[in-house]
Amino acid sequence: MRAMRKPLIGALTLMLICATVFAQEKKPPEPLTIKVGDMAPDFTLLQFNGEKIEPVSLHDFRGKKQVALAFFVFAFTGG
Repeated sequence: MRAMRKPLIGALTLMLICATVFAQEKKPPEPLTIKVGDMAPDFTLLQFNGEKIEPVSLHDFRGKKQVALAFFVFAFTGG
């Protein structure tokens, strides 16, 4: 049992160091400040066209169609 204690402590220490290093590298993204009338930033979502799920991007419609964006908190959840 003692023979396994050192490698186990070493592995746990290494995991803790790696978790600390990787946690410090991530910074939260800057919040977007969008006002009414601003051009929306490009984004991609998944759509279901009745047969399959495929990505659709806002840039797919730029210059072709007018797009109105509406965001609903907890859409379709009753909340």
